[in-house]
Amino acid sequence: MNLALYQPEIPENTAALMRLAACLGIHLHLIEPLGFALDTKKMRRIGMDYVDQIALTRHASFAHFREIHARQRLILATTKAAKPHWEHRWQ
Repeated sequence: MNLALYQPEIPENTAALMRLAACLGIHLHLIEPLGFALDTKKMRRIGMDYVDQIALTRHASFAHFREIHARQRLILATTKAAKPHWEHRWQ
């Protein structure tokens, strides 16, 4: 399983998902542009200590991400969906 963040804007949320990726042993993908610098003091303080424990890949665009992962199933989640994820019929 992979976890991808599309144009993340909030460093605290990204750091939380870095910790999740570290705990679950899954690959984290960051799709640019990012709304913050990964090397900022705030990112180091809130989550960069996990960078050494996760597989992290940065992608220049969503097209680049899809090119690499074209054959994998993709599940998209957004806060702007018409219905919540718990109402979806997963198969």
